[in-house]
Amino acid sequence: MQALRFLALAGLATASAAILAGCSVDTLIWGPDGAQVIITTEALIQDLESGETSDLVCEDSEADLGVPDDWDGLSAGEPERFVADFWEEQVPLDPQWSINLEGLPDGAVPGEEHPGDVFYRETDDGLCVIDVAWSTLIYAG
Repeated sequence: MQALRFLALAGLATASAAILAGCSVDTLIWGPDGAQVIITTEALIQDLESGETSDLVCEDSEADLGVPDDWDGLSAGEPERFVADFWEEQVPLDPQWSINLEGLPDGAVPGEEHPGDVFYRETDDGLCVIDVAWSTLIYAG
């Protein structure tokens, strides 16, 4: 019980520090660059699930963005600097960031593919999407 109380107080202290410092919890956890990846990803999801063309896609991107329903119910996950050893297929695209997507579109069933990770390139104008990796939903029962 004491451990649970400690975790609750630690969470409250972190949130309070963020408010007092004038920054978001994401900034405290991921730093300003990582927080920007999260903000950009949420904007991308909003654009794509509404059916709009997103200005966040790099001009030379050939990413498969799917259809609006593919993005419904998704949210930004955890940003990280691009790891070439894990994402070999994206190396030639020169991304600097990747972020996993959390959640599933409504009605998703095993065997269907959905957007799983987004890759960003840093430009003078900010971040732009260079690729999207799709994941296949598997039954884990």
